Amino acid sequence: MPERTARREELLDAADRIVQRDGPAASMRAMAAEAGITKPVLYRYFGDKDGLLTALADRHTHDLLERLRQALRSGTDRRSRTAATIDAYLQAIEERPQVYRFLLYGQAAAEAGLPVRMQSFTRRIGDELAAGIAHELRLDEARRALATTWAHGIVGMVQAAGDHWLTSRELNRTALVEALTGLLWGEFAGLSGSDSPITGAVPHPAQG
Repeated sequence: MPERTARREELLDAADRIVQRDGPAASMRAMAAEAGITKPVLYRYFGDKDGLLTALADRHTHDLLERLRQALRSGTDRRSRTAATIDAYLQAIEERPQVYRFLLYGQAAAEAGLPVRMQSFTRRIGDELAAGIAHELRLDEARRALATTWAHGIVGMVQAAGDHWLTSRELNRTALVEALTGLLWGEFAGLSGSDSPITGAVPHPAQG
């Protein structure tokens, strides 16, 4: 059994390399070829194709969740923890953009139901963040719904901003973290059209 477990991890590593190379276009045939075996043999270690892709998704979501949990425990104050947590998420998708695109937009992933699985993972992050907010703000039961609303709103905002950022790169990561953290801290309400642009913005081609 230990040998089978080790071999399973080797095959998952091979599949992971193809996803990180090809993104949404990654195919099962390429994954099997990378491992030096046929697709039926590859599937045998995971039950079927869906089992393989689910194992791959679990590997990356577990890693992301651990990064977020560490960030939530870091910093010296609420704002620094917020910035660290936002940065942890953005760093993860920046390091492995093809994995992110495969899990959310790949046809094979969609056939295996991974987008739905990712939605469940996103809700889990929101629920954990809500518990943290309620604890830190010492909210009573009557006001815990506020923490849940805030948490899932924050998660959705950061995810949507990150999705756009991977394509646009209008800001560097540091500037994006600061922009999103500032938005959560109400800085948007205090800005006017005459304020200076965010440091870290990529100049528009027309600006030279």
